[in-house]
This record gives sequence, structure tokens and C-alpha cells, in this order.
Amino acid sequence: MLEFTIKRLLGTIPVLLGILVIAFVVLFMIPGDPAATLAGPRADQETIQRMAHEMGLNQPLPERFMRYLDRTVRGDLGVSMVTDRPVLRSILEKFPYTLRLALLGLTISVLSGLLAGVFSALLRGTIWDRIITGISVAGISTPIFLTGLAFLYLFAMKLRWFPTSAYGSHNLFLVLFLPALTLGIRSGAFLARITRSTLIEVFNEEYIRTARAKGLSSKRILFRHALLNALIPIITVVALDFSSFLNGSVIVETIFELPGLGRFTMDAILKRDYPVIQGVVLFSALIFVGINLIVDLLYAWINPRIRDEMLKGAS
Repeated sequence: MLEFTIKRLLGTIPVLLGILVIAFVVLFMIPGDPAATLAGPRADQETIQRMAHEMGLNQPLPERFMRYLDRTVRGDLGVSMVTDRPVLRSILEKFPYTLRLALLGLTISVLSGLLAGVFSALLRGTIWDRIITGISVAGISTPIFLTGLAFLYLFAMKLRWFPTSAYGSHNLFLVLFLPALTLGIRSGAFLARITRSTLIEVFNEEYIRTARAKGLSSKRILFRHALLNALIPIITVVALDFSSFLNGSVIVETIFELPGLGRFTMDAILKRDYPVIQGVVLFSALIFVGINLIVDLLYAWINPRIRDEMLKGAS
């Protein structure tokens, strides 16, 4: 396991370099001139050129990238053009809010998705299976912004069970519950479908039929054999959902006016705050790489055969 972990860590180095290149290139993909934006709409050409010189925009591209690489390695993601605050500090201030939202949304997703998927697989072909399947399809098909607006209108504005935004409320759970439910329902619906199909496939395996022939209880077969072997695709879905939650749920945080990373990113895009956009892209990519690394290690721990296959492929 140690050898596999070291190889996976070393394998992330080229990925991290690629992320740095992409984050650097993002600056050139955004329409507009960063120097002109920073100087303001009434600035003359001389002021714009001076700002471009101060930002290093008139230097050769390789030299600019090396400066960017040096700053990033030292943990310096630049300074916001709007607030004049360090980008990394702003991201780290916003991220805990998004982390709490992601954890609560993931909890709702896993609990609802696993329970619905297991029951649907166990009750395959019954009316309950069709009901759960129909609800899952509806949950996947409904756009997340529509679900969020419906929850906001019904539970916050009409019934007043929850606050309409994070401002003026001191109960963090109540503030985050509706946004987390919006994220968790759609994710849970997809997880339920994956769990159902995977369990049905596992139930048809030879070792499950052998376990039944030996007289093992349905409960033991489910938890000791079926679910354990169905974990790989389930973990994949959960990890991808959690990564997307952490990388800033822009739509949900905007609808519910949450001061998290997603809302922070949207504001930076609207204001063309280039250093912030660049920093968020890099930070989000690092989160995605880190979660994928953890998932690979979980795969290897759950199923040693996967670890052996990965080691053979790497050698």
C-alpha cells in the first residue's frame, strides 16, 4: 500500500504542473484588457500602459510564467483588483462556508441516495421500486436553479421556516439547510440510480447465489457481501459530487445569497477581477486533484486487486 501511495503522489506532479499552466492561461482567455480594467474607464493610454508595466503584462510570456510559478509556489496568488486584498486570504475566508455547505449537502445526498437505492434494488419490480425510480428521474431531470427557487419561495418566503439569505441570521444550520437540500436532492437522486443498478448487478453474481444457498441471512448478504462490492462506483459518484460542491456551488450560493466560494467567484467574474479568477481556478483544480487522489487510495484499500492492476500499469 505504501508503494502504491508513493507512486500516486509522484503521479500528481505532472498534473499539478498542468494545472499551473491552465491557471496562467486563464488570464488570456478572459475578454478585455486587465490593465485597462484596473485603470478604470476614464484612464488615458499613458495610465493604461503604466498599469500594464506594473502588472508585468509587457514582459515576455515565459518570463511572466516563471514569475507566476515562483509566486504560486510561495503561496502568493496575487492581490484582488477590486478589494486590494490578497487573493489567497480571501479564498480561505470564503472556503469554510462552502465547506460546511458541501458537507451538509453530501450528508443529505448519501443518506437519501443510498437508502433509496438499496430499497429500490431489494424491492425490484414492485410498486415501491417504480415510485423510487420515478422520484429519482425527476430529481435528476429538474434543473438545480429551479429546485432552489422553489425551495426559497415555499419554505423561506411563504412558510418562513428558513431565512431567505445568510445576512441577518445567526443560525448557521437553518441558513445552510435549504441550499444543502437543493444540492443533496439532485445528487442523491443520481446516487440512488447508481446504487440500484450496481446492487442489482451484484445480486446476480455467482458468489451471492452461493451465499444464499449456504443459508446466510439477507441482511448479512447485503451488508457483508453486496454493498462492499458495490462501493467502487458509489464512491466515485460521491467523490465527484463532493468535489463539485467544494469547488463553489455558484448557482445555489447566488440564489440563497451565501457568502461562499461560489458567490465570490461569480462576483469576481462580473467585476473582471483577474487575479481572483486565476486564484479560484487554481484552488478549485487543486481540490479536484486532491479528492481524486484520496479516491484512488480508497479504491486500493477496498479492493487490493485494483491496487495491483494500477501498480502493474504504472511499471
